[in-house]
Amino acid sequence: MKLKWIMGLAITASAAAALYFIIKLNLEFAILFMLIMFTFTNAARTIMYRNEGLMREAKWMLWMALGFGVGSIGTLAYILLF
Repeated sequence: MKLKWIMGLAITASAAAALYFIIKLNLEFAILFMLIMFTFTNAARTIMYRNEGLMREAKWMLWMALGFGVGSIGTLAYILLF
């Protein structure tokens, strides 16, 4: 149960940060936090699907989460370098 709360808070915080940066018109950080939010939501779905016994869907969501994680790191590198 605690893991659900932690994931929920992480998703909410990253969505709020993305919305904040959208309002401030800082689109690089908005994209970064949206990618982080997608990473967290797909990771939460991975856990949910695995607990329900849907292994093929859990594997797909895991790869989606990893893809968004790599995208987050790439976006962070872009922001820091340019």
